[in-house]
Amino acid sequence: MKVQRHDDFVLHVCELLAPLGEVRPKRMFGGWGVYVDEVFMAIIADDTLWFKVDDGNRPAYEAAGSQAFRPFPDRDTVMSYWLVPADVMDDRLAIVAWGREAIAAGERARTKKRPRR
Repeated sequence: MKVQRHDDFVLHVCELLAPLGEVRPKRMFGGWGVYVDEVFMAIIADDTLWFKVDDGNRPAYEAAGSQAFRPFPDRDTVMSYWLVPADVMDDRLAIVAWGREAIAAGERARTKKRPRR
C-alpha cells in the first residue's frame, strides 16, 4: 500500500476492517472513501464512519436507530451510506460482520450499474 498521510481515525478504521481484506482509504470530497479489496464500502467524514447500505442490510441500521449520510445538511439529499452505530464501532467482531455486509452491498451496487457507452 502506498503510504499517504492519514489521520488517526482513518488509521483506526483501517485496523478494525483489516480482517476483511486489503483496506485502502482514498481522499475524496473533504473526507475519505474506504475500499476493501477494490469494493467501495464506506465513507469517513468528520471522524465518523458510514457503511454502504442497501435493501439487504438496511433493516439492521434502522433497528439500531441509525441514520443515512447527508452530505449537505441544508438539503434533503441522502446517500446509501448509514452511520455505523457506536456499539458496533466498539466491538471488533461486530464491526467486521457489519463491514462484510457493507462490502456485499457495495458489490451489489457495482453489478447494478450500467456500462457506460
